[in-house]
Amino acid sequence: MRSGRPIASLVFRASLLAGVTVLSLAPAGFVPMTPSAAQTAVAGPGDGQMLLEADTLVYDQDKGTVSAAGNVRIDYNGSKLVADRVVYDQKSGRLLARGRVEIQDRGGNRTFGDEIDITEDFRNGFVNALQIETADKVYFGAESAERRDGNITTLNTGVYTACAPCEEKPDRPPIWRIKAARIIWNGKEKVVRFEKFRFELFGLPIAYLPAFEIPDPTVKRKTGFLFPSIRFGTAAVGFGVNVPYYWALSPTYDLTANFSALSAQGLLTDLEWRQRFNSGEYSVRAAGIYQLQPNLFSAGTHGAANRFRGMIGTTGRFQINPRWAFGWRYLLQSDEDFAYNYTIPNYSSYNYIQEAYLTGLNDRNFFDLRAQQFKIQEATTGAGLSEILPAALPLLDYSYTIDRPVAGGELAFDVNVQHVRRDALYTSPTALATGTKVLGIAGNSSRFTAEAVWRKRMIAPGGLVITPLLHARGDAILSNPTAATQATIAGSTIDGAAVPSDLRSNYQRGMVTAGLEASWPFLFTTRRTTHIIEPVAQVFARPDAPFGSVLGIPNEDAQSMVFDAGNLFERDKFSGYDLMEGGVRANVGFRYTGTFGKNWVVSAIAGQSYHLAGTNTFATPNLVYAGAFSGLETPRSDYVAATTIRAPRGTELLVGGRFDETTLAMRRLDVRASGTIGTVSASLGYAFIQAQPLYGFAIDRHQVSASASAKVHDYWKAFGAAAYDLQAMNLISTSIGFGYDDECFGFTFSAAQSYGAGNSVTGRSFGVQISFRTIGDFGQSSNGIGLSGL
Repeated sequence: MRSGRPIASLVFRASLLAGVTVLSLAPAGFVPMTPSAAQTAVAGPGDGQMLLEADTLVYDQDKGTVSAAGNVRIDYNGSKLVADRVVYDQKSGRLLARGRVEIQDRGGNRTFGDEIDITEDFRNGFVNALQIETADKVYFGAESAERRDGNITTLNTGVYTACAPCEEKPDRPPIWRIKAARIIWNGKEKVVRFEKFRFELFGLPIAYLPAFEIPDPTVKRKTGFLFPSIRFGTAAVGFGVNVPYYWALSPTYDLTANFSALSAQGLLTDLEWRQRFNSGEYSVRAAGIYQLQPNLFSAGTHGAANRFRGMIGTTGRFQINPRWAFGWRYLLQSDEDFAYNYTIPNYSSYNYIQEAYLTGLNDRNFFDLRAQQFKIQEATTGAGLSEILPAALPLLDYSYTIDRPVAGGELAFDVNVQHVRRDALYTSPTALATGTKVLGIAGNSSRFTAEAVWRKRMIAPGGLVITPLLHARGDAILSNPTAATQATIAGSTIDGAAVPSDLRSNYQRGMVTAGLEASWPFLFTTRRTTHIIEPVAQVFARPDAPFGSVLGIPNEDAQSMVFDAGNLFERDKFSGYDLMEGGVRANVGFRYTGTFGKNWVVSAIAGQSYHLAGTNTFATPNLVYAGAFSGLETPRSDYVAATTIRAPRGTELLVGGRFDETTLAMRRLDVRASGTIGTVSASLGYAFIQAQPLYGFAIDRHQVSASASAKVHDYWKAFGAAAYDLQAMNLISTSIGFGYDDECFGFTFSAAQSYGAGNSVTGRSFGVQISFRTIGDFGQSSNGIGLSGL
């Protein structure tokens, strides 16, 4: 008996659509749906709701089949199936959908096929001309697909990619794809396996492998081989292939092993353990190699002196609570530059700091405790630069501001503690034949500093802002330099004249300061502009700095002294605690801020400093000559000024300079400009510093630098940078690169060179980074290596 009716709606087996969905989406990692709330008024089994619509619906009682033909649509629980014809055989329990079959599930994943044949219990089935598009834009295709045992789906002559088809030219190959004789998805193991596959880039095959596995799209971490990468190194290291293997041991920890076969030195093994907790994470990395040809390294280097080389390093950071955190970074090597030679990830920097730290931050209060060791990865054996680099054990900074007014003002406390040890004396000869800077003493030195600052801001009638200030500081210093260090300090001369010294094992010094600042801001407005001009005057009265005229107290943290508009109104202009400013000083200048039209802002600051009484600390000798040629060593300082212009679209110009107090001759100039026009971003910088003989610079320095990047196509970009010494007419460095980045593929290449005298190339470096979405990232960057191959 047969019956038929057009545009029919009928209750259908709820499991059928679920079964079709499972088979067709299995390669993308989807699982069966279970019946839930309905979207139609027709009740289905298991409280599910299903709507079957078609131009013609035929029920054949003799054959036990239900056939739907013409614009067939099955809606179930938010999913839908569309086909030209659907036949359900009740006796065999099979569902057959033919002709432009499309399935879309609740997650937006779409599956296409010419024919789908599946059993009622959806454990086994067959799909012809399969195409799958998942919600996260991963694409599968196959001539046919078969499902067995309820969880294993095989795609025959399959294709996999994360690149969307070209809308204008759908037949064009995607940027990358994997073609395989078979793609097997194991729903139980959550693995997609490619057999007899080739990897194609821009339609060209670049790699052939018998088999390869990746996690299916439903999992983020899966044990197995990761995508291999190519390594490039110096001539002494060689090139090779890196094959990583990943163990997903737990949701919170994993292990990655990298095996790199290098053409010059053999097998490099690199292991990384990572573990994550609710409060933080840490990692441990170990690498080693038995060098087959150490003679390829230059004589006298660590590479030439050792066959077995290796390292172990660890980093970590944990958030104890919202205010406190601690962490560490440590590297232990068989020699000084193994990680640098072999570019071990995260440990290949030439300069690095080993440290452990504890930090706390609460509102305006700050605590930072560190143990640090400064290191470099130098190539040569024996005593070298590493001997002069210090270890700071400990280094403490603590700042506390009372959160309530004290005598109507603000009271803040600062504590700084440091203990520094250095194995060898660190000196630097200057342009003066008899001058030597002692940048670091050999031996031990310690300093404890505590200071308190009180200030109160008051506004007088007429808008005059008056801010009185009181400051007190005390230092306790211990010094235990070696005999060689003491002899160097005691024999110091400047331009042939002996410099007095006072060498002792401990020093105590204190400083009290009374200050007053007066500023008077004026506001001017027009129809489209706003201007604020604020004259500022300060005076700080204090005694001379203890031990300020003799050599003896080590200077580790106050070696940089640049007087500019940024520190014009600072109470103490030294960059650290080891030096202390004394005497009576006044600072006078103004601040300006103006806004013009649409997002144009101009800000400026300019002024001068005056030493009024006592000993000028910037004119007295110290171990590193900080203050010399700073512009503050005379009773009336150089003029300093800075201007910033900010325009729409990120365009910015910064100009800062220092000018002679008498002749206005330029002593220092810094110019920086940056901006974006369309798809091009560029920056330009110029720096001029007048000769500073006591610092070791006998002639003026002029340097210009530039960088730019441009988006040359929808997905392509190019970038470059250069620095040039105008005084020596010599290049300093150049770099260039280009990159491509779209929704499924990324590629970046960069190269750089550094130069010595006569524009001779002293070092080269390059980097390559390639990213395939869903497959992985790989790349290689070389260090700034010299042409000798060290």
